[in-house]
Amino acid sequence: MAVRAFIPFEDRRLHTPADPVAAVTETVRMIWDDMIETMDAMPGVGLAAPQIGIMMRLAVVDASDKRGQAVRMANPEILHASVQMRAHEEASPNLPGVYGRIERPRAVTVRFLNADGEIEDRDFVGLWATSVQHQIDHLNGKTYLDHLSPLRRKMLIQKSKKLARA
Repeated sequence: MAVRAFIPFEDRRLHTPADPVAAVTETVRMIWDDMIETMDAMPGVGLAAPQIGIMMRLAVVDASDKRGQAVRMANPEILHASVQMRAHEEASPNLPGVYGRIERPRAVTVRFLNADGEIEDRDFVGLWATSVQHQIDHLNGKTYLDHLSPLRRKMLIQKSKKLARA
């Protein structure tokens, strides 16, 4: 296992949809292991493979109070989203030092290939749901900034670049 480097926000891979995963292989399992180690090192509550430059529809989420509860997902898709919204300040290691307040559905039902290579439908609520939606955005070539106004987005990008230079 290894902690992987994050690609910069400007990298086209962050803004390009990732490729579907045909099957859960040993390579996929090794990538998930690296992703979990990388997520824990941030520390964060989720990570999508494109964030570390791997263009596969892979994500991990662990919004538990203690580590070790990570859910490994391949090809996650939202089947149902609650009408009740939840606001949360989201950030990304690909654009360090800034965050934006985003409203997303409070609960979602997601279908994905799990670590055993089986199709699983699972309900996520609260921070778990927010993180899953954030990761699925990454897999679709979007970032949390795409949920903000153009002016707010531009301000956060400029602020992150300024922080990087300092």
